[in-house]
Amino acid sequence: MRYISGEPRRVEVKALERNPEAVRFVPLGGLEEIGRNMMFFEYGDEIVIIDAGLQFPEEDTPGIDFIIPNIEYLQENKRKIKALLITHGHLDHIGAIPYIMEKIGNPPIYSTALSNALIKKRYDEFPNAPKITFMPVKIGDEVKISQNFSAYFFGGSHTIPDAISIVLRTPAGNFCNPGDFRIDRGPKGEPRNLPDLERVGRMGIQVLFMESTRATVPGESMPEKVAEENLEKILNQAKGRIIVTTFASLLDRLGQVINIAHRLGRKVALSGRSMKDNIQITQNLGYIKIPKGALISLEEVSRYDDNKILILSTGNQGEPNSGLARIVSGDHKQIRIKPGDTVVFSSSIIPGNERGIQTMKDNLARQGAIIFDSSMMDIHAGGHGPQEDLKLAIKAFSPKFFVPIHGMYFMRQTNTKNAQAVGVKAENCLVMDNGQVAEITKETIKLTKETVPAYYVMVDGLGVGDVGEVVLRDRLMLAQEGMIVIITTLDKRSGRIIKNPDIISRGFIYLKDNREILDEIRRRIRSLISRIPTNQPIDADYFKGLIRDQIGQFIFHKTQRRPMLLPVVIEI
Repeated sequence: MRYISGEPRRVEVKALERNPEAVRFVPLGGLEEIGRNMMFFEYGDEIVIIDAGLQFPEEDTPGIDFIIPNIEYLQENKRKIKALLITHGHLDHIGAIPYIMEKIGNPPIYSTALSNALIKKRYDEFPNAPKITFMPVKIGDEVKISQNFSAYFFGGSHTIPDAISIVLRTPAGNFCNPGDFRIDRGPKGEPRNLPDLERVGRMGIQVLFMESTRATVPGESMPEKVAEENLEKILNQAKGRIIVTTFASLLDRLGQVINIAHRLGRKVALSGRSMKDNIQITQNLGYIKIPKGALISLEEVSRYDDNKILILSTGNQGEPNSGLARIVSGDHKQIRIKPGDTVVFSSSIIPGNERGIQTMKDNLARQGAIIFDSSMMDIHAGGHGPQEDLKLAIKAFSPKFFVPIHGMYFMRQTNTKNAQAVGVKAENCLVMDNGQVAEITKETIKLTKETVPAYYVMVDGLGVGDVGEVVLRDRLMLAQEGMIVIITTLDKRSGRIIKNPDIISRGFIYLKDNREILDEIRRRIRSLISRIPTNQPIDADYFKGLIRDQIGQFIFHKTQRRPMLLPVVIEI
């Protein structure tokens, strides 16, 4: 199910019976896509939310900056909201916060120091947003949130420092959300965080909400040490400049690269504002130790020999306005690609970005760059566990019920098979979609007939939610079929055409090469006018409708395409 902002999707809540003894679980995003992670739990007059992330635009959302969760239900029930719990500081888990907090009553945010700092930094872009209340937590803390909810925070394992996993204690039992998750493996592949998971499992986990991003991928996660060693091998062999591109939020990897470069005698320059900001924040909090003198500005790069320079840049997903994109296109003020530059893509590909990344690599290759990515050599230990990691974790947590989250339907469905392979009963696995409502008791978990709004809310410039299905449909039509504007000037008294209709085409046909079609369009418009009795006033809207219908049919017959047709009638 895919819902676009503006589409109705609601069952009348008053007509539904609710079990007062059950905790209601509702995912608002993250199920059916990669990103936009947000869920909430409701019991009586209390609601606790976990994460509030954004999703980056897709091919069928042209011109959109971000997609955020729909919070209509939470707005209507904001008096019930007691807390927002954050698992970690990646944008797909915190990116929606500035857009929604005021609307949901500005509840306190429970998160770790780094997540707090990253959220505050994002708030700098929203000077009129109300002040937010942070309730700092750390690994090992147990916090009483409200009368019916408390939370225990234990160590997460992801690609960003200060990630936490959550056990939410509820009247229906302990619910566990580990966040984005992988098994932390030592140099020889040994699972180092397994004892922690088993300890949490002994608390008694009623429901496990486990991410599914790589649930379809066989095997186990690669030790970070292996990725670091392979990365150092590539960097050590490079003769000229090195450009390493990765996520600005992949902070553990950024720290690794800086330290490897320092060992190899290379200075590191940062390209991309978000990367600079994140490294500064992480360094200030002590999560990354950067050797003195390791970093230089981009302006200083030209002072050093090529074999003494490494540039860390955003743009690993082929983003058009990223640091790497500007370098490749020649728009970067300080850096241009030189033949012999080594470019390393140290990240995984987010589904949907394949074409942009391939185009980026092609353009780099044309300019003489030497390219490495994780498909050629193990240089990226992902932050999401594959099948064997997930099975190991599920077995350690030993839940009664299992709900796969974070991913497309097939990923989540496959994750239920991972759970069943380690002992979870098939009837105790529940695959849901965004907006569906599950009721959880100590004995059962089941879907209800109720749904809440969960369709896409678009952020487009300063607008939030004002781009809906109709606007997106028009954008897609313009992108796929183009447009044609027909301007007809009429004598207001006689209703006759004063001059030949003007025709403008964008993205449809090249006018100079299609004179016959243009002449026929003009002839047909004159024919439409001739059918109207002389000296009878012409209804402009009626005449526009005739042009749309009849000229539109003619264009489709001649071209088998349906461009957006915009008739303009000027009366003089």
